[in-house]
Amino acid sequence: MSDFKSYKDLLIWQKGILLVKTIYINLESFPKDEIFGLQSQIKRAAVSIPSNIAEGWGRSSTISYIHFLKIARGSLFELETQIIIAKS
Repeated sequence: MSDFKSYKDLLIWQKGILLVKTIYINLESFPKDEIFGLQSQIKRAAVSIPSNIAEGWGRSSTISYIHFLKIARGSLFELETQIIIAKS
């Protein structure tokens, strides 16, 4: 982590932000009755990915950082599953 000044310098965080933007754009075409259902869950999972990367960066140890990266990875799998459900 010492080669970077901020979590914002991390490519994975930057890609996470792009993913959130893409998700929000694509959800605009969802049926309005899904706003509080699957659409809401998809948004939360997407936002959780870069958020956990940033939170882990702010922790005081590498072990904590890795823990939050694992949480971000779990949110990514959750998001993938929700997208599969939305397509079916």
